[in-house]
Amino acid sequence: MDKTSDFNDIINKNLNSDLDESNFFNDDEFLDVDEGRDTMDEEDQADENSETTDEKKEQKEDEKQSESNSSDHNGKYFVVQKGLACCDKGAKFPQFKVTSQQKHYWNDEQGKADYLAVTEDDLTFNPAAMPFGTCSVKNGNPCAFAPSGKWIKTYDKVKILNKKCVTELSELLCAVGGKITIMKHGQQSEAGKSNVNNADSAEQQAYNPMMDFEEFKEEINQSDQLYYK
Repeated sequence: MDKTSDFNDIINKNLNSDLDESNFFNDDEFLDVDEGRDTMDEEDQADENSETTDEKKEQKEDEKQSESNSSDHNGKYFVVQKGLACCDKGAKFPQFKVTSQQKHYWNDEQGKADYLAVTEDDLTFNPAAMPFGTCSVKNGNPCAFAPSGKWIKTYDKVKILNKKCVTELSELLCAVGGKITIMKHGQQSEAGKSNVNNADSAEQQAYNPMMDFEEFKEEINQSDQLYYK
C-alpha cells in the first residue's frame, strides 16, 4: 500500500508540474503576441494619420495658392499678339510673337493673327533682333534679349494646349538682367478716321473741354495713325 501510494503521488506531481509549465508558457506566448500586435496597430495608425494630415495640409496650401493667383488676376486682361512688352533695362516696346499655338484668340471672332493668345511659352518678340532697342545693363549697347525660363505670374485657371495664359500681371526675366512686363495687353478698341469724323464735336468738347475737338479731327484726317482709346 505504501509503495502504491508513493507511486500515485509521484505521477500526480509530474502531471501537475506538466500542466503548470504548459499553462505558463501559453500565457506568456499569448501576452507577447497581443502586446506586439497592439503596438504595431498603434504605430501604423499614427503613421497613417500623419500622412493624411500632411496630404491635407499640402492640398490646402495648393488651394490657397491657386485662389490667391486667381484673385490677383481678377479684372486683368489676357495678352494678345499685338500687345506691347516693356523691359526695365530697354528703350523700345516690341509686340509679341505667338509661336506656341495658332488656334486660340482673345476678343476676336474673325481669328485675326493680331489677337492670338499669348501663352507662357511665347518667348520671342517682333522684331526678333534687338527687340528692346538698347540695354542699360550693357551700357547702352544693343539689346541681346535671352529669356530665362518661361513667363511667370501667369493665369493657371485657363490653359491653351496645356499652357498657362499670359495676363497684364505676367513677367518674363532676361538672362542679361532685365525684367519684361506687359505695357499694353493689346485688346484695346481702336479709333480711326471714321470714328472721329462720326463723333459729335459738341459732345466730345464737353467731355474734353481742354481740347479743340475740331482741330483734333483735322489732325486725324491728315494722318493714317490709329489711336487707342
